[in-house]
Amino acid sequence: MTWQDPVMTTQTHAAAALAMVGALLASTNQANQLTVDDLSNHKPVLLDAYTKRKIRVVPLATGLVHPWNLSFLPDGAILVTERPGRLRIIRNGVLDPQPISNVPAVVARGTAGLFAAVPHPNFAQNGFVYLSYAKPGDGKSTVAITRARLDGQILTDAVEIFVADAWQGGGNHGGRMLFARDGALFLTIGDRDPRCCDGSNDNSLRMKAQDLGTHAGKTLRLKDDGTAPRDNPLASTPGAKPEIFTYGHRSGIGLAFHPETNELWQSEIGPLGGDELNILLPGRNYGWPLVSLGRNYNGTLVSDEPWFRRGMENPRIFWVPSIGPSAIAFYTGDKFPSWKGSLFVAALTSRELQRITFNEPGQAERRERLLVPLGMRIRDVRQGPDGYLYLATEVAMSGNVPDGMVLRIEPADSSTP
Repeated sequence: MTWQDPVMTTQTHAAAALAMVGALLASTNQANQLTVDDLSNHKPVLLDAYTKRKIRVVPLATGLVHPWNLSFLPDGAILVTERPGRLRIIRNGVLDPQPISNVPAVVARGTAGLFAAVPHPNFAQNGFVYLSYAKPGDGKSTVAITRARLDGQILTDAVEIFVADAWQGGGNHGGRMLFARDGALFLTIGDRDPRCCDGSNDNSLRMKAQDLGTHAGKTLRLKDDGTAPRDNPLASTPGAKPEIFTYGHRSGIGLAFHPETNELWQSEIGPLGGDELNILLPGRNYGWPLVSLGRNYNGTLVSDEPWFRRGMENPRIFWVPSIGPSAIAFYTGDKFPSWKGSLFVAALTSRELQRITFNEPGQAERRERLLVPLGMRIRDVRQGPDGYLYLATEVAMSGNVPDGMVLRIEPADSSTP
């Protein structure tokens, strides 16, 4: 038997393994690029799903800059916000090349800009659209809502109906909106902490999420005119903002009502890890930054009690490491029978669409990763009136590269053109 130097053999095997990994990554990256190129050229692509069937990904609109929110109008048209401050519309599956005019001025810097555009529940009668955005003022910004009427390609009769008391020079804005069955409008506000990502342990600004005298780090419940409902949980609490529904949030980005219980669920991006999915109960405290499973950006723990603190709510689901959860949607349609009742989570950091099923045999919930080969940051997920899923995606996190898309997810055997 020929003697072999174990060090040289190990190095040779390691080099071979690295070469194989490099080839695999190069092949994967090339395949991903071909897939994205197809979508950019308005060609559908087929991808595998773990439910033993393929899905078709159909591009409806390309060349967008950070599309943030999708909303369906009664006639099937889709409103699409672009973070730099443009409101677009897709009619009959075609993106109108001209943005809708008279959108309010926004701060378009970092993750700030135009957030959501949602129609009033009685849009067919009143034509009202609600816009949430980063409002500028004295070198700072906050979250505001403007209500306007959509008249073709123009917003008219615009009125700024709400301005959050959350002025700051940076930090998370939030900005997601959702109408409830009773006509109340929910709005998320981030903790507005600009020191979150600079390696600092300073939590003085993020502690505003625990301060009931400010809107920072809260989820709000408003009337459709922007005022606070009298039955809000803290409306009669001295010193508290009457619009507050829940508090102790870092960066609430997704909102959805459970189709059976009508509970309000919210996704929340943590720092390094500690992303959360919470079920919002009126007047409750969700802990940030006193309770968090995440770490500061210098690696230290956010909280010395990361699991539990008396009087504060625990998340229904958490993610460590972070997936960067954005929008969420419960699926209730009939185009994907095996997906009925699933919760879909749009993920920014892990660049995937995550499907969560509950009450699985032998498991509280099961998580399925979808669309991973696309390598896209998924900002919004919606169930359309046709029962298909619709996504707003981007590739780059920042800048103004027009790599954003609106995609429709169909079963591969669907006859939809």
